[in-house]
Order: sequence, then C-alpha cells, then structure tokens
Amino acid sequence: MDDLHVPPGPGAPHGLCVPAAELVEQFSRASGPGGQGVNTTDSRVQLSLDVALTTALTDAQRARVLARLASRLNDGVITIAASEERAQRRNRQAARQRLADLLREAVMPAVARRNTKPTRGSQRRRLEGKRQRAITKRARRRPDAE
Repeated sequence: MDDLHVPPGPGAPHGLCVPAAELVEQFSRASGPGGQGVNTTDSRVQLSLDVALTTALTDAQRARVLARLASRLNDGVITIAASEERAQRRNRQAARQRLADLLREAVMPAVARRNTKPTRGSQRRRLEGKRQRAITKRARRRPDAE
C-alpha cells in the first residue's frame, strides 16, 4: 500500500500526502450477490485514518477537519467502507478515493457570505408591489358615508 495523495485545492494549496503507515485497511466478506466467490473472498474494505494524530495535516487543517467531520469520527478516527465492487483491489481504490475526496472537502475553509444591498430596481419593484396591494385593499373597504 502506498501513500494517499489528496490533490491541491482551497485550504491545501500543495495538496496532502497521508503516509501509508497511518492508513489502516481491514478486509471482510461483502454482503450481497457475488456468485461462487462470495463466501471465499474478502472483498469489502474498511479504510481508517486517525485524523487527530495524522502528520499530513497542519494544526489549522486538523482543527477544521475535526470540526467538519465530528459526526463521522469515532475517537478521532474516520472510517470509510467500500463493498460495491466484486474485486478487492477496486474496493481499495474506491475507499482511498472516497477518503481523499472527504479530506479535500473538510480541509476547505468556510466561505464567509458577504452581505449585499438590494439593487435600486428591486427596491423600486418591492415598493410598487406594496402600493398596488394597498390600492387593492383600499378598494375592498366600505365606502365612506359622504
């Protein structure tokens, strides 16, 4: 097994390289259809990474990942399972790709929304709509006693 490379992106301009020693792979029998080999091959893959202890992340990145993935972490460890494919090798690739995508998303800094002013046209349309609504409601009133 080789290192896991995460492509560059926001929050990780040079990408990430997770050492192979920090990744833990476990294999088990996948459920579901598979023909004659279903009971003999361990094709399901569980890929785990201890986010709290990995050397691939800086302190700022680690804090961001721990905050973003808090619901998926179990004692600081993220676990990805792949069992879609019948071949163990393809499941390993799928799990590694999923972990790389997950890390890339989690490392991205949050984009702060900037408040914008309504345009002049939208303000004018809103006020015109209010005027029209007032005219409609005024027309429904009882006529004055004059």
